[in-house]
Amino acid sequence: MPHISLEYSLNLETVVDVAKLCDVLRRAAINTEVFPLAGVRVRALPCAHYSIADGASHHGFIDISVRLRAGRPQEVRKEATAAIFAAAEAFLAPVMAARPLALSLEMRDIDPVLSPKSGTIRHYLEGKG
Repeated sequence: MPHISLEYSLNLETVVDVAKLCDVLRRAAINTEVFPLAGVRVRALPCAHYSIADGASHHGFIDISVRLRAGRPQEVRKEATAAIFAAAEAFLAPVMAARPLALSLEMRDIDPVLSPKSGTIRHYLEGKG
């Protein structure tokens, strides 16, 4: 893990390369060397309906959620949060300079007892798939 999800206002699709942002976040997570390569997943979900601040239609938002299996020390999670957020801020800096954009990130633990997992990505990466 982690699972990185971002919700974003649909009005950003013309000014943000969302697929590239997903890749930037994936690489940032991997570069922390905290998360196993096979566990990193990034997905983006556009929000067609939203209302921000004073309701002006040019306001936008990107809310990043990082969910990971519990057990890592807080300092490790804090550093990973900072690295992923810094990558998002750097990528989005030109957009943030040109229009109002709210950017947020939250990292939270997943209870491993209540989150079963199954998959074959690790086997593939190990050359067994």
